[in-house]
Amino acid sequence: MCGIDAARRLPMGILDIAEEAAGAFAADKALEAVDPNAGFLAKSVAAVAGFEGVSKVKEYMDQGDAPAADAEAPADPQSDT
Repeated sequence: MCGIDAARRLPMGILDIAEEAAGAFAADKALEAVDPNAGFLAKSVAAVAGFEGVSKVKEYMDQGDAPAADAEAPADPQSDT
C-alpha cells in the first residue's frame, strides 16, 4: 500500500493536518500582506479561517461531479402551480 493512501484512510491523517496547517499559515501571511500591523486577534481569526477553509475546499473537491442530494430543484418558469 502507498503511504499516502493509508494516511487518507485515518480519521485525521498526517496529510490532513499538513493541509490544514498550510491553510492557516497561508491565511496568516495573506493578512500580514494586507495589514502589517494586524494584532493577535486578527491573526488568530485569519488562521482559524484558513484552517476551516481548507476542509471546506476539500469537501467540495471530494464531491466531484456528483449532484448534491439536498440541492433544490430549479423552478420551472412555465409552470402555473
